[in-house]
Amino acid sequence: MNAAPADQIRLLDVQALDLRLSQLAHRRTSLPEHAELESLTKDLAQLRDLLVAAQTEESDTTREQTKAEQDVDQVRQRATRDQQRLDSGAVSSPKDLENLQRELVSLAKRQGDLEDVVLEVMERRESIQERVAELTERVSSVQAKADDATARRDAAFEQIDGEVATVTKEREVASATIPADLLKLYEKLRLQSGGVGAARLYQRRCEGCQLELNITEVNEVRAAAPDAVVRCENCRRILVRTSESGL
Repeated sequence: MNAAPADQIRLLDVQALDLRLSQLAHRRTSLPEHAELESLTKDLAQLRDLLVAAQTEESDTTREQTKAEQDVDQVRQRATRDQQRLDSGAVSSPKDLENLQRELVSLAKRQGDLEDVVLEVMERRESIQERVAELTERVSSVQAKADDATARRDAAFEQIDGEVATVTKEREVASATIPADLLKLYEKLRLQSGGVGAARLYQRRCEGCQLELNITEVNEVRAAAPDAVVRCENCRRILVRTSESGL
């Protein structure tokens, strides 16, 4: 393949723009905010699970406390009724009076036991409420950090994407000046060679594979016509000759 020396040199401009686009793509996917957000998202999910569990426990404990208080109230009401019967003198039978007095003693004990249950449940509920408040605060804190990281990532995206748009436009303009067959070969080699399809020959060294040409290869390149598209014998990339090639 043949191409004017100027076209081959312009190919290096296209290659430089392609490398810049690759660097920008890599930068976009390797922003530190990605790892930060991944960690924060994981922490946030765990904290929210813990918060839901604590809120559920609080709700269950609230119902348990309500039920215990209702039990106390029922016993208290029954004891009040029995005491009123006793005080009114409506019970005249000694046996019934003894039974009533025995029941009042039993109800008093039952009420005391139930009040202890209420107190124990209230203490547990207070502890759980503190846990809910703590987890709620931690969720808010981590969410704020995640929001900040997201904002920083999006700002970086905007800056990178803007540069990508600029470089892409420059690449379109530069590639439009390259002969179609040369550009097609370059694109093919670029895909095969890790994003580098054309490299400068600088002081007898290929800047694509960084290997120096041996004397035979140097003589072959030196003997090639100026418009000949030469390839590196080592990496097979297009080897662009310049005044600094050392030929």
